[in-house]
Amino acid sequence: MSHFALIGVGGFVAPRHLKAIRDTGNTLIAALDPNDSVGILDSYFPDAHFFVSYERFERFLEKLRITQPEQAVEYVSVCSPNYLHDSHIRLALHANAHAICEKPLVINAWNLQSLQELEAKTGKRVNTVLQLRLHPALMALKAKLEAEPARERADVVLTYITRRGRWYHISWKGDEEKSGGLAMNIGIHFFDLLLWLFGEVERSEVHLSQRDKMAGVVDLARARVRWFLSVDERDLPEAVRVNGGYAFRSLTIDGQEVEFSEGFGDLHTRVYEQVLAGKGFGIETARPSLELVYQIRHAEAAVNPDGLHPILKGGG
Repeated sequence: MSHFALIGVGGFVAPRHLKAIRDTGNTLIAALDPNDSVGILDSYFPDAHFFVSYERFERFLEKLRITQPEQAVEYVSVCSPNYLHDSHIRLALHANAHAICEKPLVINAWNLQSLQELEAKTGKRVNTVLQLRLHPALMALKAKLEAEPARERADVVLTYITRRGRWYHISWKGDEEKSGGLAMNIGIHFFDLLLWLFGEVERSEVHLSQRDKMAGVVDLARARVRWFLSVDERDLPEAVRVNGGYAFRSLTIDGQEVEFSEGFGDLHTRVYEQVLAGKGFGIETARPSLELVYQIRHAEAAVNPDGLHPILKGGG
């Protein structure tokens, strides 16, 4: 049984990590969050030590390591806001623990080099959560694509619309300096998926760049991808709104829909199983999608765009 600590236990994604820690037969020793609405701990690890002070949390981990090595934390799960990931990964490695960090690993890819240097110095590993790579339907799709003979680039259309209220733009998620913007905050795992399926980036062009929606095209080694991301409820298909839905996710390849709406329940647990087996997704795995999103974030919208997403054409 391994000992875990978790940073950001009051956040949206934390329950998935708590479940993964429990379901892999491990235990949570300590948790940190500046907010104390963390009753979720009672459902998983009611005996875990809880801290609202970063300094006390860090000191607790260090004290365990020195005075009670049998209780020392071996893994730190990082579920904090994006702009804090780099700092919290460093805390984990300095505490002689491996890090398991939610995506994005960092906001700016140039921070990865210093994290790799710290990995080498401490002998501990930085892992990130790229759970779509472990989705059974998407794993089967990748195997199918790899078995196909060489052909022209596939025509891929990615659409992800997820309703967010006014709070979103007031919170850290709406602050590009803290979240990395829309392409980073809600798009990073999809961009990683596309790179995993279709190969490296050859060209990227942005067609729309607003705080609540973005669109563009990216040419990959084996696909041209037209993508659209939005947190504006008005972009949801009428059928979704009528039925009370709040999100729409679609991936088509040469006009054929890829179905992966189910099977998400245990993906974080599968990520943890990989990490515990020494097969987690590391820094170099995360790098290509981080570099692509950096390009997207800093690109000017094309004046005469080529390859518009269907929604921008008025056909979404």
